[in-house]
Amino acid sequence: MKNPIHASLITVDQARAMLKDQREQRDERFPQLSTSGQYILPDYRMTRKREAFKIRRHTFLKKHYRSYVAFDSDNGQTLWIHNFSSLSEACFWLNMGLKPNDTDSASSYKEWKTHHVDEIEALKAELRDMNQAKRKPAAPAEPASVITVKKTKRTRK
Repeated sequence: MKNPIHASLITVDQARAMLKDQREQRDERFPQLSTSGQYILPDYRMTRKREAFKIRRHTFLKKHYRSYVAFDSDNGQTLWIHNFSSLSEACFWLNMGLKPNDTDSASSYKEWKTHHVDEIEALKAELRDMNQAKRKPAAPAEPASVITVKKTKRTRK
């Protein structure tokens, strides 16, 4: 298949670490980001707040159901970030470098989506597994019985 999707799903902590790494190396001449690649953060939205006459720009991640933030740092020096409303749109941007509305003579979003249905479904299944693991409650600890207490009791010397 031409141009396979190399994106992987990340957590909020990993995304914040990537943003912090980019912020720390903002003034470097040749920044070297600690993580490079293509990532998707599910259920979050990136917002920016400008203060002090647009001198400082602050980036925040806010919880937003069924919204995706795509991170692209393939070259290891620049971190590109965009919000998307669907997982397939985020994968299209990471794979082709175009947004769904952009026109390209080589391929369109609909054509690309039909060619990569299996890969998108695999990412959706991975996302479902992550949500199931998050929702699954921890196994409740069994109450200690007399037999287990006697087995673990130490003898005095």
